[in-house]
Amino acid sequence: MNDALLIAGKTYTSRLLIGTGKYKDFAETRAAVEASGAQIVTVAIRRTNIGQNRGEPSLLEYLPPSKYTYLPNTAGCYTAQDAVRTLRLARELLDGHELVKLEVLGDPHTLYPNMPETLKAAEQLVKENFKVMVYCSDDPIQAQMLEAAGCVAIMPLASLIGSGMGILNPWNLQLVIDKVKVPVLVDAGVGTASDAAIAAARNPVQMARAMKKAVEAGREAFLAGRMPKKLYSAQPSSPAEGTISSKAA
Repeated sequence: MNDALLIAGKTYTSRLLIGTGKYKDFAETRAAVEASGAQIVTVAIRRTNIGQNRGEPSLLEYLPPSKYTYLPNTAGCYTAQDAVRTLRLARELLDGHELVKLEVLGDPHTLYPNMPETLKAAEQLVKENFKVMVYCSDDPIQAQMLEAAGCVAIMPLASLIGSGMGILNPWNLQLVIDKVKVPVLVDAGVGTASDAAIAAARNPVQMARAMKKAVEAGREAFLAGRMPKKLYSAQPSSPAEGTISSKAA
């Protein structure tokens, strides 16, 4: 598909971002990422070794930054201060890397975003020249505020993190898409290829391949334009002309 995704001045042929934190080992992580075709991989700095734990296997050995765009994120952070500190560490470990994913959680039960703290962290990170992709609620007003703060992509949740519930509120997501000019990437809660999470699948590599196909098919369908939905307006799917009548001649 000649329809590249543009984020922070860089183009990507894949519209699928894939996490790296829940696989049984780094070998399975690499296999799933390769099968998915994803070019951007998210990395939870607090849970995945990218050099901070010396003497232990590093993800960098399995997914070279020369081939993949790393997206360090702040999973597990509940305050703006903690999130900013975590991404400063990521930039140091990744030799000045600027593209990051910000998430500031509200509580450990729902993992719903704390939007006041998220906005505070976003503003600080932008001041420090980070290119911020941001996990947020599916609120179009909050999305506009984050865009105004300088975020390079908005990532509203489809449903709660890890729930696998899929897209629960497509109407709010459409409002977000309509209200901001930066890319909007649906985040959190996806559980299978028809939703468009991989690591928790029974066969993560096979699920990764399915995700790749689903994202490509979904994008092509969007570009083609779906048929309009009509309530109580039944129309035959085949032409009525020339059909055999049951009426006697």
